[in-house]
Amino acid sequence: MILSMTGFGKAVKVYNNKKITAEVKSLNSKQLDFGVRTPQNYREIEMELRNSISQALLRGKIDLFVYCEPIEGAPSGTINIPMLQQYKAQIEEMAKQLNLPLPEDWYATLLRMPDAMKTDAKSTEADEEELKVVKEVVALATKQLVEFRRQEGARLAAFFEEKIAAIQALLNEVPRYEEPRINKIKGRILDALAKIKEVDYDKNRFEQELIYYIEKLDITEEKIRLQNHLNYFLETMNSEEPGQGKKLGFISQEIGREINTMGSKANQADLQNLVVRMKDHLEQIKEQVLNVL
Repeated sequence: MILSMTGFGKAVKVYNNKKITAEVKSLNSKQLDFGVRTPQNYREIEMELRNSISQALLRGKIDLFVYCEPIEGAPSGTINIPMLQQYKAQIEEMAKQLNLPLPEDWYATLLRMPDAMKTDAKSTEADEEELKVVKEVVALATKQLVEFRRQEGARLAAFFEEKIAAIQALLNEVPRYEEPRINKIKGRILDALAKIKEVDYDKNRFEQELIYYIEKLDITEEKIRLQNHLNYFLETMNSEEPGQGKKLGFISQEIGREINTMGSKANQADLQNLVVRMKDHLEQIKEQVLNVL
């Protein structure tokens, strides 16, 4: 079964009057592109978190957010106003340079930033038990994201099956146009010769040249290869092998190559119409393959 590269997971745990929240989101990317934002007191396990998520998600543009908030009624520190002033100035400058809108809710935006709260040195240090809770909550969020990917993957699989079936149906229509197409080409050449008066030619040699010309327009090999690629696409999609996205992308390129060759050899309107419709379905496949892990 294929997995989508896009997904989102969120998990929350309470530890020692703190609410620890982890959010993991993933978008499509050719490689693994990782971004992590955690409070200062969790930085020592940042690399471990990065490695565990990388092993679970394999590929994509991954963003991990971990933030810690005091639960209601629990003693907390003071707001780190100088730090938030710096964040606000940087966000305003970023919005100006990138022509982006400013946040609608400054409070929510700023208070989620690392080190938004000032606490005494002792309380900022995370003990082993707290770091263990952080790892657990990140693992839960990652598991949720994988499940999201699985659900999206099932939707993509249904889409690909539909499109491959559509191309298959068009391929099955090709033989009905082949014999009339050859007869039409042959008749067109004979008509052209008949219009040339007082020209004598060797009919045996003409038949040889005609056979050679028609063989150049023959699409039997293209049909066989296209059929094999369609079967291979479905076989790869339904395999248990992880990370089929790139492979499906390569197969779709090969499908396109055979369809294009059929189009260049078609030399007949009905057959070319089938090719155009195949291309339309294939372009939709290529667009969605980019989202497959």
